[in-house]
Amino acid sequence: MHTTDDPAQATAGPPPLGEHLVAPSTRAAMTIQQEALYAAREHLRGQGFTELLPPLIGPVTDPGGRGAKALDVDYYGHPYKLMTSAILYKQASLRGFGKLFYIAPNVRVEPPETAGTGRHLVEFHQIDVEIAGASRDDAMEVAAGLLTHVVRHVLDTVGDTLAGLGRDPLAFAELLTGKFDACTHTEAVERLRGGGHPQSADAEIDWVGEETLSREADRPFFVTDYPKGSRGFYDREDPDRPGVLRNFDLIAHGGYGELVSGSEREADYATIVTRMRESGENPAKYDWYLRLAREGIPASAGFGMGVQRLVRFLTGLDALWQVSAYPKLPGVVAP
Repeated sequence: MHTTDDPAQATAGPPPLGEHLVAPSTRAAMTIQQEALYAAREHLRGQGFTELLPPLIGPVTDPGGRGAKALDVDYYGHPYKLMTSAILYKQASLRGFGKLFYIAPNVRVEPPETAGTGRHLVEFHQIDVEIAGASRDDAMEVAAGLLTHVVRHVLDTVGDTLAGLGRDPLAFAELLTGKFDACTHTEAVERLRGGGHPQSADAEIDWVGEETLSREADRPFFVTDYPKGSRGFYDREDPDRPGVLRNFDLIAHGGYGELVSGSEREADYATIVTRMRESGENPAKYDWYLRLAREGIPASAGFGMGVQRLVRFLTGLDALWQVSAYPKLPGVVAP
């Protein structure tokens, strides 16, 4: 795996902003990011999706996030939140747009101990996709097609930039066949425990487990059927298998970990309220969302693909801060 201009610096964190912005590796990463976003928009628009500009603040935001917190905003005397994810707005927007996407900024105050993982930033972006009337399998197919198209476009247009970073195009050979592997959460837990990793059967795959599975693979793969309680209230419970969610992650091979997280969505008002209460959420906080749900939100499926995680995977660089022009590491105050 290629590192930055100073290999030790990748672990230590970013240099001062002025130095980071003029580093050759930063310029290369931004060139690749530009082409990746171009390809993503081209692909999704070609499939009939409409791009909307996402909200930045709201009375409530996605409650999920593995210990991450939202930042508070004083909005004319009302306590609003910066978006950690615009998922609730994606669902609401289906009333007017049956296939939509955002290139959405997200702010998550991650626990300081995640600063050294190479996979967490306080500010990041997602390619957020939502599809009315879709199943989980439909969303997985769109996610796989999107990733394949972006990788092919980047190799075709800025392959020399990848080569300058030391990224071998053979790393993408199996991906470009379009044949992604899949396993259930239960199967992933069994594999990890069989290898000596104490993965909980009731929680998301932890960071070490995710990286372990990622390094064992030669192509991206899906993990499906996470247990109820491990994800947000909006992930739909399988009606035929109580306790199992109709959701998925798409994990990149080579140790790069999760690129995509998605699911079918709960759309029934009474079920959403029940799921909120089960997860410890106060339904009163979600008044605007629940009013729309009562009026009728279309059943849907969707996902978020992390832009910085995607670019890190494309470039082969060691840490997300290397593929962000203005990196903010958890626990580190930066301009």
